[in-house]
Amino acid sequence: MSKALFIVDVQNDFTERGALGVEGGDAVAERITAYLQAHADEYEIIVASRDWHDGDNDNGGHFATGEPDFVDTWPPHCVGGSYGAEYDDVFDTSAVTHHLKKGQGKPAYSLFEGTADDGTTALQLLEQHGILDIDIVGLATDYCVRASALDAIGAGRHVRVLTDLVAGVHADSSEKALAEIAHAGAVLVESGDASQRHGE
Repeated sequence: MSKALFIVDVQNDFTERGALGVEGGDAVAERITAYLQAHADEYEIIVASRDWHDGDNDNGGHFATGEPDFVDTWPPHCVGGSYGAEYDDVFDTSAVTHHLKKGQGKPAYSLFEGTADDGTTALQLLEQHGILDIDIVGLATDYCVRASALDAIGAGRHVRVLTDLVAGVHADSSEKALAEIAHAGAVLVESGDASQRHGE
């Protein structure tokens, strides 16, 4: 069972109540929880990432000092230790085996930029557990899910994005992100069909 589930940034600040809320974020969190209840045992590891930004600086220009452009600069969000940085209230993390924090003092989009509290990286986890196949879910499709999927493909893994378990900031850019991910080699599949083996 050389398969991992990567759950990207299902945090309060990226769902409806948050600083950078994604429409449908709570619904995705609920669906991920239900998916885990049914399928967690199909994965060797389940890795969840969180933005975990510093609260006393601009995090390498990631937090806007003036008006954010919502491309490279953003309003303050997911400050480590704050409610906004915690996992979404309806996301049950009991099946998660590894937790990564990213963006500590710098911009970070991909789950691969995160580290566990002991310094372990996503790539190290993949190597340690012999993971070849990765399913990716979470928020937001057009930013952190996109970056995580492209990095997973770049790491030589077989990647699937479970399209009903992601939500994006904008419909157009999310559609483009999924097309880009597919063009790079990922498979787009709904979670109801995800029990099929990779490549089938």
